[in-house]
Amino acid sequence: MDLGLRDKIALVTASSKGIGRACALALSEEGARVAICARDPQTLRNTADDIGRTTGNEVLPITADLSQADDCRRVVEQTTARFGALHVLVTNSGGPPPGVFSDFNDEDWYRAVDLTLMSTVRLIRAAMPMMHEQGWGRIITIASISVKAPLDNLILSNALRPGVVGMARTLANQLAADGITVNNVLPGSIMTGRVTQLAAAQARQQDKTTEEILSGYAAPVPVGRIGKPEELAALVAFLASEQAAYINGTSILVDGGKYKGLM
Repeated sequence: MDLGLRDKIALVTASSKGIGRACALALSEEGARVAICARDPQTLRNTADDIGRTTGNEVLPITADLSQADDCRRVVEQTTARFGALHVLVTNSGGPPPGVFSDFNDEDWYRAVDLTLMSTVRLIRAAMPMMHEQGWGRIITIASISVKAPLDNLILSNALRPGVVGMARTLANQLAADGITVNNVLPGSIMTGRVTQLAAAQARQQDKTTEEILSGYAAPVPVGRIGKPEELAALVAFLASEQAAYINGTSILVDGGKYKGLM
């Protein structure tokens, strides 16, 4: 299937590794020119070079810290300055640290708000004028299964990711008439550095190995394993496509069937 993404311009944030990298690669494989960003310039450059070699399409690396308001605005500005447009925005960020309520003070909460919620707000705010001008846009947030079922030991993420989804669902109503769709992708257990970090933290608390914890993550998943980043990225590429024009305001799980609820 031709997704109609050739020569479209995409920005994928927090994309030097893990889910973000997989999304950037999937969009580039479909012919999009992609901007990626992360805090570590060397890892970012290596990722841009790897994706560019694999797909033959231009990849623009932009060093940025998404918890900083100026950086969120700058990555959008540099993307549009380089490519002259922005059609697809995939908002992704590293999750806040694991822990229970008593582990965090006000400053911890403020940092988590900036990284998890406000980065998405700021990126969308910066991207909207170009998408309005084009009369075409795709905004895709990477959230979490915790929006449906809060996860143990993730109080910051459990509190803030529903805010991202609620904002995005509201925007979906407001922007659709201008040809802009807004959707959320909710990963379950996907094999990334973040999942390994959480597993290691649990292992220390429970006096187990990280491998034992990861096996526990996979046990309740009907397909019997932890997901791969590229499996989630395939959905993101479709939501970014011409064919997905009538999919708007949705929150789609990518969890192997782990979530058992109806809604």
